Amino acid sequence: MSIQAPTAPPAAPAASRLTKDGPRRRWQRALRRRRGLAGYAYAAPTAAFVAVFFVVPLVLVAQMSVSDWGLFAGDKGVNAPDNFTAAVDQRLFWPAVRFTVKYTVVTTVILIAMALLLALLVQESTRWTGFLRTAILVPSALGLASASLLFYALYSPDSGPFGAAAQKVGLTDQPVSFLGTPNHALWSTVALIVWRYAGFYMLLLLVALQGISADVYEAAELDGAGRWQRFGRITLPLIRPTLALCTILCVTGSLLAFDQFYILTKGGPDNSTLTIVQLIYNAAFQGGNDLGLAAALSIIVLAALLLINAGQFRWLRGKES
Repeated sequence: MSIQAPTAPPAAPAASRLTKDGPRRRWQRALRRRRGLAGYAYAAPTAAFVAVFFVVPLVLVAQMSVSDWGLFAGDKGVNAPDNFTAAVDQRLFWPAVRFTVKYTVVTTVILIAMALLLALLVQESTRWTGFLRTAILVPSALGLASASLLFYALYSPDSGPFGAAAQKVGLTDQPVSFLGTPNHALWSTVALIVWRYAGFYMLLLLVALQGISADVYEAAELDGAGRWQRFGRITLPLIRPTLALCTILCVTGSLLAFDQFYILTKGGPDNSTLTIVQLIYNAAFQGGNDLGLAAALSIIVLAALLLINAGQFRWLRGKES
């Protein structure tokens, strides 16, 4: 008697497998499509905002920069590259560039150093830490124009408290003109900016400092590293990305400075505190009312900002690698 081995069940036809997998694949494709549409729906408001308030104005500025475009007369035709040559040939162009660069360097160095010092000061939790953090951060809630008006009143040689205090302590025997000379105007404006923005940058650096594990400091201390060695070899390298971010924000904001100088000095005395953005404003709305010239200046500033920020990002990537 022979025993017959059981035979395997016949394989399902290919058409049957496709029929079973078809609904699942269609459901997966429909799910991916719905997720894609949901993503587009979430991104649509931001895309519309960027298009309306950035792309369209940028295209319009580019068109103005190569046209003879008056404030009241409108577009009179293409005149490229006359606007760019006229922008560079202006008498106040290079003085404004030099002052803007000088102001940017001074403000960036002092502001970042002050913010880092304040962040280190309030890093440890003590009884007064919450109060100090709040007091330092409060000026950041004030608008720049409002802060500029406040300091304009404080700097007044007649009624401002700063000048009266200097006279009472014997530093001077006459009212101090905080905005009357180029150097006084520069440092007075830098003091305003440091007071206004130190808390904001302190907050960014404080978050970076608190992200460093205490074990790293303990291991370095066991190895005999002193306070300055721990700061230079641990703290600074680990917060370098945040320092780079603060530097980029500060440099960009300083190169585009307008409100504080327009309110405090109006570019004076004798155009010594005229920034490049003030020059753009004057070209568009003061004197010549030439939007084409102002647009050409704006394109030059935009190109400079792109180059500077690209260099900073490249430096940051090189340090990280």
